[in-house]
Amino acid sequence: MIFTYITLILRILSNPIANAFQKKIVQYNSATVSNFYTYAFMSLCVIPFALNVDWISLPLNVYTNAFFAGLLCSTGTACLIKALQSGDLSVLGPINSYKCIIGLFTAFFLLGELPTFLGVLGMILIIFGSWFVFDATEEGFSLKLFKRRDIQLRFLALLLTGIEAAFLKKVIILSSPLISFYLWCFSGALFSLILLILFRKNFEKISLNNTKYYITVAICLAIMQLSTNYVFDNMNVGFALALFQLSTLVTLFLGFKMFHEKDMTKKIIGTVIMIIGSVMILYK
Repeated sequence: MIFTYITLILRILSNPIANAFQKKIVQYNSATVSNFYTYAFMSLCVIPFALNVDWISLPLNVYTNAFFAGLLCSTGTACLIKALQSGDLSVLGPINSYKCIIGLFTAFFLLGELPTFLGVLGMILIIFGSWFVFDATEEGFSLKLFKRRDIQLRFLALLLTGIEAAFLKKVIILSSPLISFYLWCFSGALFSLILLILFRKNFEKISLNNTKYYITVAICLAIMQLSTNYVFDNMNVGFALALFQLSTLVTLFLGFKMFHEKDMTKKIIGTVIMIIGSVMILYK
């Protein structure tokens, strides 16, 4: 059980650190190319371990679910990196709490599940908390803010990765957390390459200084995905998702320390309110 909690802490820390260094990378390389390089590096590293898997014996459902998970994940990650290129880490990070609201609406329309009182209250708190976060921007909490490209891309990334989680969970159930991780790397690299070709992006030279950023992002994303798979396999999913929200506070800290982002008091207050709202929804 101690190892599970260590893994949970790694999950909380690794995702915001990866986002922070992704923001540094896109100052020099395009989001699409950066996305492919990261997945390609992870794929090359796991090939020696993946050779020990009996891939032929796996059911077809594993590959179909991995296919859709890779498509959604690579596209969602590209959208997130593009959003980080122009947006503040401390504004885009807290938007992750909206994933719980997406889950509420998905359950209502697809499964006919009615939200409980706590679920509705949690949704109100997330919206109220985001008012504090967005009020720190030039546009404030307004329709004009949601016309910003970085905000639109962040919400699109949230939607895509939220749906991806369902497919990835099926892969874990049908195989194992480790096999799911291998497929996540390979399918992410494949679809990142397809996106690179579709957008007609040229391969960009990586400077020696930027190489360390790519390695850091790749390691953090690998830790994030492996720890997510392990936590989901060993802990109540609702409890785990609630604790994952703590990563937003790490994002705020990194935005302040690495990029000198301002108006942190409002953002911290808003983020804490959004985390409370997320916990209410997840424990509906």
